[in-house]
Amino acid sequence: MRMPIRICVVILLGMLVCTCDGGKEKSDTESNHTISISGAWALYPLTVKWAEEYMKIKPNIRIEVSAGGAGKGMSDMLSDFVDIGMISREIFPVEVEKGAWYIPVAKDAVVGTINAKNPYIKEIQLHGATKEMLRKIWIEQSVTTWEALYGQQGNTVIHVYTRSDACGAAQIWAQFIGGNQDDLGGVGVYADPGLADAVIKDTLGIGFNNINYAYDPATGELAQGLAILPLDLNNSLKLESEENFYATRTELLNAINQGVYPSPPARNLFFACHGLPQKSYLVEFLRWILTDGQRYVLESGYITISAQELQKAVDSLR
Repeated sequence: MRMPIRICVVILLGMLVCTCDGGKEKSDTESNHTISISGAWALYPLTVKWAEEYMKIKPNIRIEVSAGGAGKGMSDMLSDFVDIGMISREIFPVEVEKGAWYIPVAKDAVVGTINAKNPYIKEIQLHGATKEMLRKIWIEQSVTTWEALYGQQGNTVIHVYTRSDACGAAQIWAQFIGGNQDDLGGVGVYADPGLADAVIKDTLGIGFNNINYAYDPATGELAQGLAILPLDLNNSLKLESEENFYATRTELLNAINQGVYPSPPARNLFFACHGLPQKSYLVEFLRWILTDGQRYVLESGYITISAQELQKAVDSLR
């Protein structure tokens, strides 16, 4: 008779434990979780801001963000090394075939950069540079001196810089001038901050950067030592007043928003996951990005995507 009694005691204790724990059981979104994100330098400042703000309202969620280029973000995500990849270019069909699911989260642009003390800066800011000129500098490499840029004689060599890491900025810049990142010539420099620094240190340097590395993120003024290479959009070989919108980040963002600054090099920025997200805490974070989190886009130096695009992205999470 002892064995059945012991069994009954064990069953009763188990029921008591389940009853006590039942009221304390946490949902998936209430438990402690970590969301890992890596990828594009273009999205890094905004994603850090989103992470900081979201962890204030969701202290049970830890968000880890690292930059390394769009290529790394895509690779990390498809390898399930991170939950989200930050992508600053279009998603390639082969990546979709491998399971990349993505949503647009903001918009920005890539701009050409030169040293603020470039000896030809007045002429550059007077005439601007056409798309064809940029192609001859980076892809064809047939224009090699600053004088030749405007059909003059001289031997002041253009020091061309590009990105050494697989990234959206280089791909979008190359796409704008008719190529791919692999077509771009110049000295390869790692990451957005590195490329900006290379041009700042070289009075004859020319490069390109995402907006938030060409401008001071705190003041919206041009980063110290940098100047923007203005685009001659109508090929008049003169920078018209309506083409001159680079003095501050706000002016440039307005030009992008109004469609005056071309796309590319303006572009959507994406969050990508390996398949449609299934974890409820990850879905909740992404939904917040597309709704309440959009309030931080403009103040962080980016442009919000259209309401239609946002709603479509929200619907895709259901």
